[in-house]
Amino acid sequence: MSDATVATVAPAPLGEVTPSWQLLLTLGLAGAASGLLIITLYTLTLPRIDAYKSREMRVAIEEVLKAPARSDTFYLEHGALSATRPSGEAANFERAYRGYDAAGKPIGYAIEATGPGFADPIRLLVGYDAAHHTLIAMKILDSKETPGIADGVLKPAFTGQFEGANVPVIGVRASPKAAEKGTVVLITGATISSRAILKAINKTLERWDPVIATFEKGEAAAQPAKGIH
Repeated sequence: MSDATVATVAPAPLGEVTPSWQLLLTLGLAGAASGLLIITLYTLTLPRIDAYKSREMRVAIEEVLKAPARSDTFYLEHGALSATRPSGEAANFERAYRGYDAAGKPIGYAIEATGPGFADPIRLLVGYDAAHHTLIAMKILDSKETPGIADGVLKPAFTGQFEGANVPVIGVRASPKAAEKGTVVLITGATISSRAILKAINKTLERWDPVIATFEKGEAAAQPAKGIH
């Protein structure tokens, strides 16, 4: 063999490898920027969201209390009603909205109730006449029940039955003609949703009724006796 020189080809230089700390730093900064953007957008839109929810609730109160002349908000704190807004985050406290007629006489309370529906929880508002233990009206605030079947609970033919119904509300499987006055006819094909609404109303008012009774008893005791000067 000859001693001819064999040419060799040097490998192409590899690109520079990015240090792992730099990758982590980039990801961290991107995550922080995304988080800051989300927080900023939430902070900017929160007042609008709260305002929308307040308007929605005012409309619902008007509906379930049959257009009261005015309404006041009472907070449930330590098992008692108070007109004073609790300290801290008030959103964590349950509320009852008391309606009054033009003469200033109380006509009932609007109280929120929630029950497990077929798909998701059903959120509703009830107008309650505590003096006669009857419902004034009922309105569904939020429901994701199956369209075309269980969403029949949203229709006036169902919700209208609650007007004047005695508490606890009784559900029946019968035609409107056969049903007793004050009972609610369950919807065929949406029995679970129908019963969930009745159960939510009954459980909620069972808990609220003694609270309201105690509040009104104390309110009556605080009134000056008539004829005594």
